[in-house]
Amino acid sequence: MHTYRNLRYVLYFSKNHLLPSSCQTQKTPHLYIQTASYVDVYMKWKRDSYYEKIEHIHQSIELKRIISLKNCISRDPNGCIAISAVSKRGREFEVPIKVARFLRQYPSIFEEFTGPKYNLPWFRLTQEAIEIDSEEKRVCEQSKLEILERLKKLVLMSKDKVLPFKIVQGMLWYLGLPEDFLHNIERNLDTSFSIVEVGDGLKGLAVNCEGKVLSVLQKNAMNKGLCSEDSTDVIEFPLFPSKGLRLRKKIDIWLKDFQKLPYVSPYEDISNLNPDSDVAEKRVVGLLHELLSIFVDHSAERKKLLCLKKYLGLPQKVHKAFERHPHMFYLSLKSKTCTAILKEPFNDKTSIERHPLLSARKKYIKLMKGSQVILKNRRVNNRYVSSGKKKLDLDLDYVEEDTDDVVERAL
Repeated sequence: MHTYRNLRYVLYFSKNHLLPSSCQTQKTPHLYIQTASYVDVYMKWKRDSYYEKIEHIHQSIELKRIISLKNCISRDPNGCIAISAVSKRGREFEVPIKVARFLRQYPSIFEEFTGPKYNLPWFRLTQEAIEIDSEEKRVCEQSKLEILERLKKLVLMSKDKVLPFKIVQGMLWYLGLPEDFLHNIERNLDTSFSIVEVGDGLKGLAVNCEGKVLSVLQKNAMNKGLCSEDSTDVIEFPLFPSKGLRLRKKIDIWLKDFQKLPYVSPYEDISNLNPDSDVAEKRVVGLLHELLSIFVDHSAERKKLLCLKKYLGLPQKVHKAFERHPHMFYLSLKSKTCTAILKEPFNDKTSIERHPLLSARKKYIKLMKGSQVILKNRRVNNRYVSSGKKKLDLDLDYVEEDTDDVVERAL
């Protein structure tokens, strides 16, 4: 009987983490810091119209296809191409429909004309698209070092400071680098980058960085005098609750405790970090914050981010970080995909540096909207012409009708 009572006593206190010191095993100090009780944070997804209306985010997938085709035309010496040059390359441009049909959907960007041979349709850029293309190339040249710095940060976030080319290629659009960037890699990179073998005959990109790299959160906290360069300082994440989104009391308490945990920079070594601790979760959230902050739109398709798990040291269920922290991230289900959006740059314009290419992309999207007006006017004009012909035929029938026949029918 006494043995049974003692067993119940031990089980009760072990369940509540209140075992006497004689029953507890000795742990090193860093394990005490990293241990925390898990709170099941589940909140029903709530739509936020503010983030659903950001055009340059939700038009990003379509814009990528347009710019790929635009680059194909602008690279041609004559500045124009026959449809036969791209008609079989729909998968390469990620165009889900026939390429000719896709080009005709955007007459404000692509101008169609009849070619010199065989009456094939040809396409060239409109004058407005040529001007934006020139501006885009000029910005890329002037801001080359700044954009390369973003690529450097992405590589430095990886566990081994190395990323395979296939992963870098998938991130070029988000970083603001041209799609053919890796084709002339030695010319495009500076001396801080190097090409290395990553196994299986594949090559990757490595970065040699001697100085310490600070994250956006660290820089902002230092500017406000809230911390030093020591990565173990407590840095609270900036929170931006959506309207009408309220946390349960248990979750609210957990979030306040979570904010008080030490901040681990995404550029720091995590080999001694307990992956099941709350500190590790804060490191994952901080890495996602830093990752989205270096992207052009401060957003990305969630499935694209999941491809980075293996290389950035992210847990298997990293997608739950977006769901557990809705005050930092918003998940949009628009455009038949799930897009992760960082809230901070859309609520605090000075917190994160604006990407140099953002302005050019917004101009392209404005031009895309102009195509809708052109196509609508064409439909209206065609409808007017068709109705006019029909009315003209009725009038002719009436005029040509024999008058005698009319009199006979009347009698």
